[in-house]
Amino acid sequence: MLIYICLSSHGFGHAARQATVLRALHRLQPSWRLVVSSMVSAEFLSLVCDGVPVEQRFVRWDIGMIQSDALGVDQVKTMHSLRGLDSKLPRLLNQEAAWLEKQKTPVVVVGDIPPAAADLAARVGAPLVWMGNFGWDEIYEPLGGIFLEYAVAAKGLYQKGQMLLRCPFSLAMNWGLEEHRLGLTVPSLRQLTTALRLHLEQIRRPLVLVGFGGLGFDLDPALFQRWPNHHFLIPAPATSDLCSHVVCDSNVTLLPKAVRPFDVMPFCQRHLGKPGYSTFCEALSQQLGMHVVERDGFAEAPVLMDGLRRYGHHRILKRQSLEQGDWELDQPLQEPRYPTPTKTGSQEAATALVHVAVSTV
Repeated sequence: MLIYICLSSHGFGHAARQATVLRALHRLQPSWRLVVSSMVSAEFLSLVCDGVPVEQRFVRWDIGMIQSDALGVDQVKTMHSLRGLDSKLPRLLNQEAAWLEKQKTPVVVVGDIPPAAADLAARVGAPLVWMGNFGWDEIYEPLGGIFLEYAVAAKGLYQKGQMLLRCPFSLAMNWGLEEHRLGLTVPSLRQLTTALRLHLEQIRRPLVLVGFGGLGFDLDPALFQRWPNHHFLIPAPATSDLCSHVVCDSNVTLLPKAVRPFDVMPFCQRHLGKPGYSTFCEALSQQLGMHVVERDGFAEAPVLMDGLRRYGHHRILKRQSLEQGDWELDQPLQEPRYPTPTKTGSQEAATALVHVAVSTV
């Protein structure tokens, strides 16, 4: 059996959540081939898959939204890229359909959540399972204009699947499919190196994990000095050549690239960052207080923020407050209104995929 995941290249969050499912699926069916088809970096995919044998096909199935930075989007560049992808998709579909047919093995196609996954599944006669908390139809529709054409086309393709695995913090996704609601999709904690663990244990100030996704956010280093009674943990930038060493400067520690932010969450008291599906799942699972900066122009953000208010200990910041260093780390957290959702979403998704594969293929 071959599980072929058409994975969005929009950001790291899609890869992070699918990695948790792949890990659970590999435990259930260790002989199955797992293929991720995406332009997400191989280094990041290897990091989050944590030893699970995953093959990668480097294909860009969607554009999503082109980001101007971690908090903003560029609609003009997004439209230009969408038109460029239109001309490439027919060749990519032919290429990947031919590759799948050469494997001569049963296939299940999973979409997270490029609409073109429906075309690929139809080409090879494979069942199609969607997994996500939004579709590009609901992201494009509010933008109006020519984006409406892409919204309508995307919704038509989403309606062709066999099943929707609905993640928490989801938009409407009214596609007329059988649905399975999932709990939080959370990876397993990985042990830190002795040097890093000892370093964190020796810090006597509250630890704050800073994270703004793959793009990061260019904060003035002087802002951290406004909080001398806190110590900040920052993932190494993608452009850094720091691979294995902890770098500490005053009240900031730059984490090695091989360390996932999730693995230091048990040592932290708070997280400073943007709305993000995988970050929210991970932080909620560790009962980590979240200082979240509001994000405009992306329809998923209000749903994520509503989930934050429902389930997370939190404070909500304006972008101006972020840029000025007014992070409210000395203020009490707002209490959630509801208990944290279950942390079994990855296992639930893997079990559903096994059922589809066994009963359909």
